[in-house]
Amino acid sequence: MLEGFRQVPALERRRLVERVRLGLDQCQVVQRIKALERENRELRQANEILRKASAYFAVAELDRPFRR
Repeated sequence: MLEGFRQVPALERRRLVERVRLGLDQCQVVQRIKALERENRELRQANEILRKASAYFAVAELDRPFRR
């Protein structure tokens, strides 16, 4: 879990640590970290898909005959 915690943006991480320090429900903090990790993973997957699609269409554009 700590490894995923390091991927959370610094500002969000400070807020989470502050909530724990104030004695707020630690379960909520853990749930928030998991949600952020899930969102991070989904965004990375979406970026990878977009990167591959971009490369595919760039190659397709190069294969097209030149028109004047």
